[in-house]
Amino acid sequence: MELSQKTIILGVTGGIAAYKSAYLVRLLTQAGATVHVVMTRAAQDFVGKTTFQALSGHPVLTDTIGNDHDTMEHIHLTRQADAIIIAPATANTIANLANGQAHDLLSAMCLAKGKCPLLIAPAMNHEMWSHPATQRNIQTLKQDGCQIFGPNSGVQACGENGPGRMLEPEELLAEIIAFFQPKYLSQKHVLITAGPTQEPIDPVRVISNLSSGQMGYALARAAKESGAKVTLISGPTALPQPYGVERINVHTAKQMYEAVMKAVDECDIFISVAAVADWYIKNYRSEKIKKSNQKIGLDLEFGENPDILASVAQLPHPPYCVGFAAETNDLFEHAQAKLTRKKIPMIIANLSQDAMNLPHTDVWVLTENEKIHLHPGPKLAVARNLINIIAEHYYQSLRSQA
Repeated sequence: MELSQKTIILGVTGGIAAYKSAYLVRLLTQAGATVHVVMTRAAQDFVGKTTFQALSGHPVLTDTIGNDHDTMEHIHLTRQADAIIIAPATANTIANLANGQAHDLLSAMCLAKGKCPLLIAPAMNHEMWSHPATQRNIQTLKQDGCQIFGPNSGVQACGENGPGRMLEPEELLAEIIAFFQPKYLSQKHVLITAGPTQEPIDPVRVISNLSSGQMGYALARAAKESGAKVTLISGPTALPQPYGVERINVHTAKQMYEAVMKAVDECDIFISVAAVADWYIKNYRSEKIKKSNQKIGLDLEFGENPDILASVAQLPHPPYCVGFAAETNDLFEHAQAKLTRKKIPMIIANLSQDAMNLPHTDVWVLTENEKIHLHPGPKLAVARNLINIIAEHYYQSLRSQA
């Protein structure tokens, strides 16, 4: 219920993408939001108001007069709302908003919104989107404080291909949730490793671990919500790519090391969450080992993998480094030793039996002088709290260096 106690006005204008907005209402209400839908007359040519009323649980507003509601609805409703989002926002709607036109209830509400934030999801033909007039209008809206979500590029309803597709409902939901999150890391670049690594024995067998990657992916999403550019270097997982996050897929510890060292110079914060294998198989076999081979499991030779976190921390100008310690016993002793050994300013510690391959976690944050216990909970909620703490310590480190 990430949008509980939020009231959202959804403006729907006359584009074919209006059918996506019906599903967006469902997602918003499932996330806990109270949704009031306002439709232009053109929008009703694509989707009926009854659909939105059934999904939102509230009457749909369609004009400044003729409703069975307060004729000053455009004033009163916006003062109760936490945000107005227009999805789809056609080229005509964007032009009207940029120039202060109020031809219908929706545009009048946008003019009378006061401090209520305005979020816009453009949807139009790619030629219309690329037209200089539309781009000028978009820039005007940005200067006025509007948030622009999208558009995507791809095949359009007209059959042509290019920029102008409205974001998918799931993407819009992610953008709206992120909009309400504090921007602790605005304009910063966060590099995160996540998931397990796999060390091959032969073409079909690997040595790995039980890490699901959930915590790393939750931190990637939380960092993105916090305003950061996020690069996620991930071992094999079944998790979908977090929206708005760049993901680089790897398998082995050496591949992860190479990917990290290639990206690390551009990042401000490095969060090493991945469960990286300590060893690789030196005597890898190029053909599948047959069961008839009685030495299977007895003649594997191990070599030590590079220590990714320590390597980053030892760079001449390292980013702010955060490690993870998943232990089965003596949690603080092992975590503190790792903090000291790798020469990093912060480590997140937990017991693997309380977190690994589970949707929730219970963590401690350790620095040289602090030991902070976060309230146990779902990994995304914990990740958001961690990003807050990491950002606070990151900025403290910058001040101490000044």
